[in-house]
Amino acid sequence: MKKHLLALAVTALAATSAMAQAGDTLAKVKSSGAITLGVRESSGALGYTLGDGKFVGFHTEMAENIVRDMQKNLGLAKLDIKYQPVTSQNRIPLVTNGTVDLECGSTTNDLNRQKEVDFANTTYVEQVRIAVRKDSNIKDVEDLNGKTVATTTGTTSVQLLRQSKRGGNIDFKNILGKDHADSFLLLETGRADAFVMDGSILAGNISKSKNAKDFVIVGEPLSTEPIACMVRKNDPAFLKAVNDSIARQANDGTLAKLWDKWFIQPIPPANVAVGLP
Repeated sequence: MKKHLLALAVTALAATSAMAQAGDTLAKVKSSGAITLGVRESSGALGYTLGDGKFVGFHTEMAENIVRDMQKNLGLAKLDIKYQPVTSQNRIPLVTNGTVDLECGSTTNDLNRQKEVDFANTTYVEQVRIAVRKDSNIKDVEDLNGKTVATTTGTTSVQLLRQSKRGGNIDFKNILGKDHADSFLLLETGRADAFVMDGSILAGNISKSKNAKDFVIVGEPLSTEPIACMVRKNDPAFLKAVNDSIARQANDGTLAKLWDKWFIQPIPPANVAVGLP
């Protein structure tokens, strides 16, 4: 009986410890010596993959800098980074269930998402735009009437298009890509007439395409949105650590250098510049 009670006590203690660490990411990181970043595979220059488990981009590198600052502040000789690819559809569940500790991809901070996750300070202000073929004769929202419009599963771009004053009366067919690369492929192969998405994602996918000169971003912005990193809710110490590092990178010029590296200079694999000052 005593052994049984002891086993129950140990199990309860382990469960309590796990629950405590679920709300204390810094403790989890320190005890495990590892942190899991949620990264994107095709979010333009904000975050994308070069293959073979290599993830790069403005937000990806910023997140790696956040990890290095945490390692220093926690007094760790080593802190391993695990990379977990996420999509627009699964990014929030993977943060809330503990699979991902810090998601720095291309996520808009909005009121609905704040019910499930907390957001770090804004690091990118995005504009939703329209990408088309240069020879399409599509110049703005009104020209999408009767057309096929691609967007990515789990994003809000087409909702914004339908809700906009200029897009409310337009009749178009919407088709979904499983990720941003798949959505761009719908445009590239002629299955869609336009791809509506964040401007940086459009520009990044165009720059990496086989014939970048064949595509153009057109029209006035459909909306302006704050992009930020996601963390689990109700973990103020971890959120502060993330924000402190972002502030440090902004103040010492690190983010400006990263911007130049990923949005102004030629980037791999095609060594073509995105060209977003």
